[in-house]
This record gives sequence, C-alpha cells and structure tokens, in this order.
Amino acid sequence: MAETTGEGAQGGSFFNKERIKYSPEEEARLERQHFWRIIDAFRFYRVHVQEQVKRAERQFLSLPQRHQNLLPNVVSNLARISQCADHNQDILQAIVHNSLHMFENIEYGEREDPRKVRPSTTFDMDKLKSTIKQFARDWSETGRAERDTCYKPIIQEIQRLFPSDQYDVSKVSVLIPGAGLGRLAWEIARLGYICQGNEWSFFMLFSSNFVLNRCEKVNSLTLYPWIHQFSNNKKSSDQTRPIIFPDINPQSLPLDADFSMVAGDFVEVYRDSDSWDCVATCFFIDTAHNVIEYVETIWKILKPGGVWINLGPLLYHFENMANELSVELSYEDIRTAIVNFGFHIEVEKPSVQTTYTENDRSMLRYIYDCVFFVARKPAELYFTEEEEEEDEEEDDEDDQQQSSPPAAKSPRREGTDTLT
Repeated sequence: MAETTGEGAQGGSFFNKERIKYSPEEEARLERQHFWRIIDAFRFYRVHVQEQVKRAERQFLSLPQRHQNLLPNVVSNLARISQCADHNQDILQAIVHNSLHMFENIEYGEREDPRKVRPSTTFDMDKLKSTIKQFARDWSETGRAERDTCYKPIIQEIQRLFPSDQYDVSKVSVLIPGAGLGRLAWEIARLGYICQGNEWSFFMLFSSNFVLNRCEKVNSLTLYPWIHQFSNNKKSSDQTRPIIFPDINPQSLPLDADFSMVAGDFVEVYRDSDSWDCVATCFFIDTAHNVIEYVETIWKILKPGGVWINLGPLLYHFENMANELSVELSYEDIRTAIVNFGFHIEVEKPSVQTTYTENDRSMLRYIYDCVFFVARKPAELYFTEEEEEEDEEEDDEDDQQQSSPPAAKSPRREGTDTLT
C-alpha cells in the first residue's frame, strides 16, 4: 500500500492511505522486487549476525588486558554464538529453497546469481529475527505456556459457541487474519472446523509454508532464537540455548480436514459479504493503519449471527513510522465503534495477561494486559428506510427468499443452515 501526503482544506497536513494505480506489468515488477527483498534478508542473516559478533569481540578486545584476563569465557561464548548463527542459516536456507515456487499461480523467476548475498536493511533483519522467535512460540514445547494463554481462550470460545454435539463443525467456517506461522489455525482445523489463515508478511508466509508443508518428524529441527539478545542475560548459556521443533507433526491433520493459508492484505483479500461463521483475531487488530477499517471488514464478511473473537493489546505497528497513516485509538474508542457498527458484545474480559515470543530467561520480560471479547453480528437483517419501503411493495414470502443470506448457526438460531 502506498502512502501519499498532502494539505487539507484548512491547511493541515493529512495522510491518505490509497493504492496507487499501477499497470499490471508494474504491479508484477513491484511484487517481484518485494519477494526478492525478503529472500535476500533470509540469505543475509549469517553475515548480519557475524557482524554483530565481530563488533562484540572488538569491543571486548579493546578492554585492558587485565580486564580480559578476568573474563576467560567471553571469546569462546562469542564463537558459540557464531556457530549457532551458522546453524540458523541452514534452516533459513531450507525455508528459502521451499519458498521460491510456493505460489501456484505466480512465478518470480530466479536471480542471475542465486548464491550472491545482498545486504539487507536493519528493519528487515529485525523482522527476520522476530520470525525466528515465532518458531518457538508456535511450534515448540517452549512456547506451550504462551500458546495456552493466547490461543486456548479463543479455541475454547469457538468450541463453546459451535459445540460438536450441536453442530456439524465441518460446515462451520473460521477465519484467522494475521495467522503468523499458522499454529492457531492448524489447531482449529484439527478440531474439525473449516479454518483458513490469512497472512500478509512474506517472512511469515515463507516460514509457515516450510513448517506446515515440509516438516514431518516431531522435534527433528533446531533453532537458536535468542542469540541476537546481547543484553539482560543471566547466564551466557541462556543466549545460545536451542529450541527444537515442530513439537507435533503438522502433517497429522485428519484426511478430511479443511485447512488453508491465504496470502494477502486482509482488507483487500476478504470482500465477500456474509461469508464466515467466525473471525478470530489474536494480536492482530493493532497491525492496522486504521483499525476501524478492520472492524468494518469483519462486520461485512461475517454472516448474520456470526461471531468475532479477539484477544490482544494495542501496540500500533505504524505509530512511529514516518509517512505512514496510523490512527492510535484507545480500546474504549474501538469498543464504541464496534457497538455502533451493530455488534453485540457477549463476552468481555478487560484484563488477560500474556506474553508474545517471550524469552523466559531474560532479565527483561514484557507482559501484555490484553482485552478479550466476543462480539456477535446480529442474525436480524437491517434495512434502510428506503429498502423497507421497497420491501412493503413486495410479497412477504418472496421478500424473505430473495433478501435473506444464509445465516451462521448460533444457539439462538438452532435450525439454520451453516453452508456458505
């Protein structure tokens, strides 16, 4: 999405988040350019970490010799970090190898020299390091406690709202925007629900493709997600401790499971009205330039009677980015908008404490005090006054047949079909 700036009618500056109209050829060129930029980041990882290690080593060797003599293990620990980075790079290379042709309908070609390592920005390298930590959160035993606080409340609410003894869950559709490495969506599909994850980030898409489609043996792979953290380590060994993944075989879904991952911007990909029984957002709504656009999209795509389940904080991703639209609203304001759209808030917990890709041995740990809510799009259809006048001119029975879309099943609508 391109950002443009201009002057408002009263002379005040504003941001206008709109998509610049490119030719199909230019769109393809920009998409290809972005694809290879992320591939380059994966390939540059080893060089980037080695530069960090070399800097740390130079700093240490600049100390007086008598000080160095007091610290006999520092250089060997830095060497260990470098070895761990080499191992991480091997995993990242496997991810890249399996990403070059992952999109069935798009081919990005190949670089003139695929072995050439191109430098990446600090921003992209930070994104890649965060992605490595996502493997710990989503697909390792290390992340189980975090998944239990973040994912379990959402899963339990889906099971409460759509219990298998009252519904054919194979016809209940659940959408997970911002699916990351796909564990939450995978767990929901494993329970028999139709579940689709949506993700925009190539960092996440490449990595989720690898773990979901190429990893079969439980706990067969190793990563070192904490080697980039040079501060707040109690022990040197804490920095180089490994995580093993996947903690469960991603290929073990039932043969009839309906699970998919879709790439693209949430508000651009999902435009069909009355399409989903449930939308579940976890640490997602604060990724918006305009969070109300997310609320509007969720309202539109939910079937009448469908539910929106949310858990997360409001750490707005674009808050400190130059020339990026970012409207930072309080939860109170967002809640007001949710209600004004017409949602009925059925469950609301204003304080659910959890972490996000936490290093549980760090001397600095962040706790998010999240909001959890369940909001329902009412099953009753809403008409404008003009529509109501038109309806009065039609036969009531004919009006019902033509105007009522299939509604999501809920405990209040026991006999309604859930097919979409």
